[in-house]
Amino acid sequence: MQTAQAQTPKSVTPTGCCPPFDPATWEAKEVHWDDKLFLKDHVVSFFHVPLNMGRRLTKDMALIEAAGAKSEQQLMLADDSSPWGSELYIDVTRPVPGAKMERLSGTFLTRVFSGPYSEMGRWSEEMRTFVRGRGCELDKLFFAYVMCPACAKAYGTNYVVGFARVKEPERLPA
Repeated sequence: MQTAQAQTPKSVTPTGCCPPFDPATWEAKEVHWDDKLFLKDHVVSFFHVPLNMGRRLTKDMALIEAAGAKSEQQLMLADDSSPWGSELYIDVTRPVPGAKMERLSGTFLTRVFSGPYSEMGRWSEEMRTFVRGRGCELDKLFFAYVMCPACAKAYGTNYVVGFARVKEPERLPA
């Protein structure tokens, strides 16, 4: 299983757009969210290749900035479960007027990958294997794009974080 190396070069100069990414922050973590707030949007795709992501993100980020809802982390998750489109979830600190909002809850297992987006199929299978290896059952798979393509090129590495929401064990009635 190939994942990103858990180190970031010390000599990375910030681009002023996306901050440098430290893979150790998300590699093999277990994250618990209880109603974590996200702005939700839809991107049209053609066989998983996004066609209008730039326009959607520009609009969404303008709404987020205007609402003063920009999170420190700026986490953006994608649910790419259809070849014709994907759902985007952008981490926000408060509801954003004029945008669809969604809350995510659950336990998520994470892994960090690096490489071209064409590796998404392999990364998805590695996430499934990782979840099974932890004795869990996959509920929903998201991928987080931690920087824009221009910054990934400037930093020399395109990092993507897999977020696997796992099914919670069923509890017997008391």
